[in-house]
Amino acid sequence: MTPEGKVKEAVKKVLKSRGIWFFMPMQNGFGVVGIPDFICCWKGQFLAIETKAPGKRADTTPNQERKIQEIKDHGGWALVVDDAKQLIEFLNTEAS
Repeated sequence: MTPEGKVKEAVKKVLKSRGIWFFMPMQNGFGVVGIPDFICCWKGQFLAIETKAPGKRADTTPNQERKIQEIKDHGGWALVVDDAKQLIEFLNTEAS
């Protein structure tokens, strides 16, 4: 499994453990370029999560940045994580 794949698996475990609805769009060349890896609904809010390999959190593409900003502009949450702990920290902060 790739380093990013390990982060994705860890994110899935966090989402499942918290009962957060999610799906992962298939990246097959026919979808929208730049869509985050996880599309979620949590507490009635839209949440998108882009995963990166450890140490690569800043390595988003211009298309990913554009989609992340569009989501934020429309009132959704959008995160880039390279460790599932970052997601846990976000969820714990937003839950309070």
